[in-house]
This record gives sequence, C-alpha cells and structure tokens, in this order.
Amino acid sequence: MATIPDFHPQSILLAGPTAVGKSEIALALAGKLNGEIISVDSMQVYRGLDLGTAKPSVAERRKVPHHLIDVVELTEPFDAAQFVRLAQAAIGEIQSRNRTPILCGGTGLYFKALLEGLGDAPPSDAKVRAELEATPLLDLLRELEQSDPVTSAKIDRQNPRRIIRALEVIRLTGKPFSAQRATWSPATRPEQPPSLFFGLTREAADLQSRMNSRVDAMFRSGLVTETQELLKRGLAENKTAMQAIGYRQVVEHLRGERSLPATIELVKIRTRQFAKRQMTWFRRQASMTWVNLGASEKADTVVEKLAAAYRIAPN
Repeated sequence: MATIPDFHPQSILLAGPTAVGKSEIALALAGKLNGEIISVDSMQVYRGLDLGTAKPSVAERRKVPHHLIDVVELTEPFDAAQFVRLAQAAIGEIQSRNRTPILCGGTGLYFKALLEGLGDAPPSDAKVRAELEATPLLDLLRELEQSDPVTSAKIDRQNPRRIIRALEVIRLTGKPFSAQRATWSPATRPEQPPSLFFGLTREAADLQSRMNSRVDAMFRSGLVTETQELLKRGLAENKTAMQAIGYRQVVEHLRGERSLPATIELVKIRTRQFAKRQMTWFRRQASMTWVNLGASEKADTVVEKLAAAYRIAPN
C-alpha cells in the first residue's frame, strides 16, 4: 500500500483495468488539483488509433491538457524507454507550471519502467526478432520454458510480443530473462517518486457491463471504417499496434474470417480477458492503494472521498 503523506503529492498515479473509469476520475482530479494528465497507454501514443483505444475526446483535451497521446505515427516504433523519457519530461514541465501531474492508464509495464527503471536489457536485434516472429507461438513457448522456466510460468502466454521480447533478450545475452534485474540509471530515475498510486477496480458484473457498452459504442462510432483507413497507413505492418484489442479482430473481419456480429462478440471476450490479465499484473507487480468504485458512483464523489481520506488539497 502506498505511503500517504501530509502534504500535496508531487504526482498522482491512477491504474486499473480497461473500462474501469480511470479517465473520468483523472479528469475530475485534474479539475480539483489544477492538474494535467499523462497517458500511460502503449496504444494511445499512436496517431489514428482513436476509437479502439478510447482516447480522450477533443473536448476533454481542450478542458484539461493531456500528454503522451498521438506522439508517433503508425510506421514508427515505440517502447518503454521512449515512454519513460517523454513522461519524465512531461512531469517536469507540468510541475514547472505549479500544476499536478496525473498519470493515468492501464499499461503496467510503463508504470513499472517509470517507477523502477529500465534495466540493462539489450536493444532489439532485427535479425533475431525476425527469426522469432517467424516461429510458431507453441514453439516459442517451449523454448521459453526450457531456457527460462521462471519467466515461462509468469508471462502472459497470449501476448506474443512479450514472449518474443523475452526470448530475444535471452538469445542476445545468454542469460535467463528473469535473472536480469532492472537497475536505475541517471536517464531513467525519477528525481521525486510519486506520492500516491491508486488502483481502481469494480465488481465483476459492473466492469463487464461497462466493457460491453464500450465495445458496442466503438463499433457504432465507426471502428470498422477507422480500421480500414489505418490499414492504408500501415496498421498491418506495425506488430505492436496490431496487438490493440479491436483493431486486430476488425482486420480479421475485413479479411473475411468472421462476420461483424461475431467480431463484436470476440472483441468483448478479448477485452474481458485483457482486463483480467491487467488486474493480475497490477496485483502482483505494483504497490498501490486499491479503490473499489460503486456501479452508480460519480467521478466527483470518488475524488471527494480520495481528497478527504488522503488529504489531497488544491495547490
């Protein structure tokens, strides 16, 4: 559990599963604390991935400044190292304006990199990466189990990108991925760690209802059309962006692999599975104060409760 200070925190972190209500709470907090929001989302960094990533609306971004959204094109790579560099710069800029940085998102790896460092893992090697990407997933899992049982037991087995990265590091270093500890360097160590780290959660039925409603809204708003346009801009060639739930399934639909109703249902299933993996990761990896949100509880009410309980006050 996070340590609760008597003074106004340097920054506030909000994490939790998809559709739990992080963005709404962040907006309400920003309004109360004269804050600005930093997105901690590995997909919102890409220009064009809008509906499927539930990016804040134009009106919301006008109301409260947002950072680390739309920072790279679909054809560009983006990783945790870039996130840490940009997030630290944003935190410094926000604090220089005597405003509160509010880091909000669901990408656990980015939170971990920001708080604990990037470590000394080698950069990606194009030849090794190509070999791994051409290998069937079952073969990759067998190799990982043989070379690093610890990582094999913990890794998300439905996330090929992480499996490939773990094996890439193992092949390049000759050491188990699990044995390589993250260490701070001057370029990645925060000068002042965040004071408050909140994890948001909901009852299972409530969260599932919200996820289903979000998926339905994405398709009504034009996710299929957005995906068609993104394919023209190189979506299919960006293996990271293609991992975004919604886009991959729509691309498969456009290729004739399943009907639209079946695609919508599959996106709902994948979203539930993703949320479960997020919760498992955060509970195992992060030290935070968990806040359970009621089904009918308004964002302003949650913010008032947090402010009262943890003595958060405006600047």
